[in-house]
Amino acid sequence: MAQSSVFLSGMGGLGIEIAKNIVLAGVKAVTLHDTKVCETWDLGSNFFIRKDDVSSQKMRVEAVCSRVAELNPYVHVDISSSILDNNTDLRFLQKYQCVILTEATIRLQKRVNDFCHSQQPPIKFLSCDAFGVCVRVFCDFGDEFVVSDPTGEEPKEIFIQNITQSNPGVVTCMDNRPHGLQTGQSVVFREVNGMEELERHCATFLSPHSFAIGDTSQLQPYAHGGFVVLMKTPKTCRFETLERQLSDPQVLTPDLSKPEAPLQIHAAMLALDTFQEEHNRLPNIGCLQDAEVLLKLTEEVNATLGNNVSVNAELVRCLSRTARGTVPPLTAAVGGLASQEVLKAITGKFAPLQQWFYLDAMEILRPLHSVSPEEFLPRGDRYDGLRACIGESLCQELHKLRVFMVGCGAIGCEMLKNFSLLGVGLSKSSGEVCITDPDLIEKSNLNRQFLFRPHHIQKSKSTTAAEATYDINPDLQVEAHLNKVCPATESIYNDSFFSRMNVVVTALDNCGGSQICRQKGIFPEQLYLVTRVCVDFFFFSRCVSNQRPLLDSGTMGTKGHTEIIVPNLTESYNSHFENAFVHKPSMYNSFWQNHPSPEVVLQRMKAGESLEGSFQVIKLLNRRPSQWEQCIAVGRLKFEKYFKRKALQLLHSFPLDTRLKDGSLFWQSPKRPPTPVEFDLKDPLHFAFVVSTARLFAAIYNISYSTQDLSEEVVASILSEVRIPEYSPLDKSVETDETAKKPDLIKMPVNSEEEREAITHLEQAISTCGITSERLQMSPQQFEKDDDNNGHVDFVASASALRARVYSIEPADRLKTKRIAGKIIPAIATATAAVAGLVALELIKVVGCQEFESFRNCFFNLAIPVVVLTEPAKVKKTMIRSNIYFSIWDCWTILGHEDFTLSDFMNAVREKYGIEPTMVVHGVKMLYVPVMPGHSKRLKLTMQKLIKPSLDRRYVDLTVSFAPEADDEDDLPGPPVRYYFSSHETP
Repeated sequence: MAQSSVFLSGMGGLGIEIAKNIVLAGVKAVTLHDTKVCETWDLGSNFFIRKDDVSSQKMRVEAVCSRVAELNPYVHVDISSSILDNNTDLRFLQKYQCVILTEATIRLQKRVNDFCHSQQPPIKFLSCDAFGVCVRVFCDFGDEFVVSDPTGEEPKEIFIQNITQSNPGVVTCMDNRPHGLQTGQSVVFREVNGMEELERHCATFLSPHSFAIGDTSQLQPYAHGGFVVLMKTPKTCRFETLERQLSDPQVLTPDLSKPEAPLQIHAAMLALDTFQEEHNRLPNIGCLQDAEVLLKLTEEVNATLGNNVSVNAELVRCLSRTARGTVPPLTAAVGGLASQEVLKAITGKFAPLQQWFYLDAMEILRPLHSVSPEEFLPRGDRYDGLRACIGESLCQELHKLRVFMVGCGAIGCEMLKNFSLLGVGLSKSSGEVCITDPDLIEKSNLNRQFLFRPHHIQKSKSTTAAEATYDINPDLQVEAHLNKVCPATESIYNDSFFSRMNVVVTALDNCGGSQICRQKGIFPEQLYLVTRVCVDFFFFSRCVSNQRPLLDSGTMGTKGHTEIIVPNLTESYNSHFENAFVHKPSMYNSFWQNHPSPEVVLQRMKAGESLEGSFQVIKLLNRRPSQWEQCIAVGRLKFEKYFKRKALQLLHSFPLDTRLKDGSLFWQSPKRPPTPVEFDLKDPLHFAFVVSTARLFAAIYNISYSTQDLSEEVVASILSEVRIPEYSPLDKSVETDETAKKPDLIKMPVNSEEEREAITHLEQAISTCGITSERLQMSPQQFEKDDDNNGHVDFVASASALRARVYSIEPADRLKTKRIAGKIIPAIATATAAVAGLVALELIKVVGCQEFESFRNCFFNLAIPVVVLTEPAKVKKTMIRSNIYFSIWDCWTILGHEDFTLSDFMNAVREKYGIEPTMVVHGVKMLYVPVMPGHSKRLKLTMQKLIKPSLDRRYVDLTVSFAPEADDEDDLPGPPVRYYFSSHETP
């Protein structure tokens, strides 16, 4: 995009969305064009216009220019307020690569499009419109537009089974795996043994598992190994002008439940264009007469279309009554999609939209007959545009809303913008937006998290985002936290907290469902079926427990998903670093918290008692370093183990000439033989691994060190004293047949020799080390990608690069390593804007208490482009017996008191719900199982004696089974039964 220059006309809500996104993406230059003056109305749709701009009657384009330019210092932003109409000389557009029109008449759109299409090369053209609850996008990139990379997916690699020495040569894929290539597609050969002359060829499809590549008869015979990389095949797209497309449009169908909607909206919006030309205005808000005029015009337009469908009268009337209004989340969603099309026009990357996109949000509207017409009339404030669509009552409900949002990154920033424009939570008496994010702002965040600027780097995301939203809407009530939401913060985000909130929103950026899809072989367009699995169980269980809606979303590059979980309506849904530096220290701490002292542990072990985890803990205690020099030694020994000895052992077990049972070489692609690495302190990678490993162990064992201790001189001096034991290979049998049955992973019992060894080690530690409380405590090191001073990324980067060197693999650079290890999912402004807009639309539906059929989940991939809106899965009802049903949202309640016995509990369940309880379980503890010895005596015990209530929660959720209707059937499951220890403790 280095040479790109864009002309963008119209600085309303849709125009400013597009401007924000393309400037964040880094186009070279943008000219913002507008001729209107700032009005109060604009405050509800343009997030870069302020009250002062309205009071001073500033031009809209002047008001937003500096704020848009501030998003990206590498983009040149200038402005134009010249008249652009049907008499304007359009030659000034020749200097632009792409022209975007918003808020332009259809007549002007056609004229500008014809001019752009006629140029050589053609100027890429987009027009975008938002009228109330309906939006549209049109693209024309010329007669022939070449797309270099239609999908943006990583090039596919195919491992080779065989290549014939013939004309043409035939390539067979390993294990008959389908290659997915097409005739004419280029392939590049890598790491082939024999036929080394093979490089790049044009392939011809033969079967799903084989393809031809040309004459190989004169090449050396194929030996083994290697793979081919499928190269991207450019695609040529052809576009028609707006004039030609009006009567026979190519449309994208986003909502599977409304397949005719795009063409219906097309006809209605063309009729709206005609209405504007004839009356020089849009239909008046709530005017029934204007609605009937527009309906008649729509029927006339529809009759002229080549692929017309039935006119949707309700849609036309909704468009008429809301055309003057604006729905900020809808403009955000379509603005994200339109912005991605602009980037496609500039870069030639990704398949462009051909050629229309239509979307409506009729489901957010309440029926006219149930609302007074005065509800929609202007009141002279920033919410007039929204009020024209959803009415005053629903606006007030949004103001009184209490929202808890987790995450203030790319999606979080966009959500806060939508909250500001909608007025969510601004009521001082009852409204609130509570946000939390423990992260600090990084430089890499600035290209997509539009509320942050360079001077915010290393400041808190949540507090900075809260401050930035006050600039958009000073009336917003935002409370910013710095916490993770997880079991560790359960005392903060407890049931009392969740029950106070009306809605929970997750804004955690990454599209975890897509990773699961790849692992399970699910195609991206099927992602919307499984995105529910990426909702963190903690959120979901809390929302179910407290009957609160959960709005979830995520993005990964150009892909995004939303999932809406509404009470009683919808269904719901590691690594070596962690093992060494988190799990083991955590296990160590947990063990000593549960055992009073090493002496007591030693006494119990000598008595023959088996203590879970004792052998691992004693090993850690015995090997625990106490000085920096010992940490360096640990790092050096780890280097020797991972990058030399493991390779030597593997080559000992499988020499280079090893053959499998079928006679083929063991070491052939995709297997790579290792190359042991000799330690060299002068190699920066070796030095980085040893030092970063030492720093991590020092942090775990609370050992201090100085900056000088990290120098090469000090490290070299320490290493000169470290003795490296001589390597001796182990004779271990390794199964090479991948089809062989794997042994059951049953934990083997510890033998007597290991027990004696552990006891001896513990005795030595007690007698020689003088064990203190500090030695019984470690500091687990959770991977933290954002602090370059902690050595975490240094360790992962050096370890992964060294392992790549061992196996002759091209190493990932530090940035890529940081992204992978830190689970950083690439996010772009276009996708995050779209996904946040779609979620905010569902928020309006939740507040409006819409029916199940109104809600939509969404999956999109803006690269293809694909947008799929579907109804959520309806909540499943499970029958216990007769006519007694329950769902995941159900929770039965029993109110008790201090003397309430288990027998009282079971009687209360029977009387209240009409079914006989047979078994009661609390977590993993069986409170009452009739077949268990002595359990009948428990019926007389009080619930407080059987279950100790926690300090912050005066109830417990119990799992109860119920008696079946027939004696020969199994006991039946039911919903959780919440037992309150006191009748005064209910929420």
